[in-house]
Amino acid sequence: MAEAESFAADGAADVVARLKGRIIDHALPLWSTTGWDSTAGGFVDRLHQDGTADHAAPRRTMVQARQIYCYAKAAQLGWYPDGRAVALKGLEFLLAKAKAPDGRPGFVFSLTPEGGVHDPLRDTYGHAFMLLALATVYSLDRDAQVRAEIDALLSFLDSQLRSPHGGFQEGLPPSMPRRQNPQMHLFEAMIACFDATHDLSFQNRAGDFFALFLANLYDKQTRVLGEYFEEDWSKIPPVSVEPGHLAEWVWLLKGFERITGCPTGRPRGELLASALRYRDATGCLIDEGDAEGNIRRHSRRLWPQSELAKAWIAQAESGEAGAADEARAALVLLERHYLSHPVAGGWYDQFDRDGASLVATIPASSFYHVLCAVTEAEQVLA
Repeated sequence: MAEAESFAADGAADVVARLKGRIIDHALPLWSTTGWDSTAGGFVDRLHQDGTADHAAPRRTMVQARQIYCYAKAAQLGWYPDGRAVALKGLEFLLAKAKAPDGRPGFVFSLTPEGGVHDPLRDTYGHAFMLLALATVYSLDRDAQVRAEIDALLSFLDSQLRSPHGGFQEGLPPSMPRRQNPQMHLFEAMIACFDATHDLSFQNRAGDFFALFLANLYDKQTRVLGEYFEEDWSKIPPVSVEPGHLAEWVWLLKGFERITGCPTGRPRGELLASALRYRDATGCLIDEGDAEGNIRRHSRRLWPQSELAKAWIAQAESGEAGAADEARAALVLLERHYLSHPVAGGWYDQFDRDGASLVATIPASSFYHVLCAVTEAEQVLA
């Protein structure tokens, strides 16, 4: 871990200020101009390597929702004066084009570049981000129409997607295997909805996901979280572990503790210790391992690094000694490896074990991870 230690010593003290400046000066302007389709409407899914928009790529609802979240969050924090207008423009597009365009309830999975239906799947993972986007927009103005959209989306989830075994199906039509990932992001969305509305029903909804986590998703013996499950949440061997999700749950559990007072320190500590087993020589988290701590895929994406930073930020907020320094070190790794892209406001998405870039495009989906890590860092570490 010598390289990681040298990175930590180099520029860690002011890394939060640097990353905040990078987002405000470059990323937010880039993704609201080049990253917005001024002809057809909506955010583009990705940019080409040279920073020009890929107008031919389908528009995933999940990506639209993530970008709405980013601009609403930036507006909420006073980072970007145009953030509110951009978020509202994005939400208006999504409600007009992706919500029940075929006459069936729910949001379609993706749109064509022209705004038609590309994939009509009702994807639970995508709906979780739609809920997160609505909650963040609602926090700006407490607009009654936005609250009505939140309630309509919850009604759709409850009536169409709820599973008799706990949690929610993968989507409509249902598919297998069950994944922890949509449940995790619904957990995140319920916490965000509580923060935006202070409606106690969202504490209860978040509590349902916490109960699912303890009963089925988290293995207390191996201290890891599996990715794939049978219909009844029994695990599918061999267990696949994504260390980025272990770290993401650390941060989410801290959020749940904040809104409910329910102690989560023990699983947070165990999950973070487990996640740290899956680092490579750079100090970055790899993409996939097994339950024994072995590496299955040596590639490493951007998002696990931002989630590792958020996990350490959560531990720092809880007063854990040394956690703030670890959080800054994780942000330095994120900056050095992933954000040093020649396109200002862009990023590299994934590297192989030798450090070669595996993805030529600049995906919009990563902005949510980067912005969330930096906003959390500013609130806790700065």
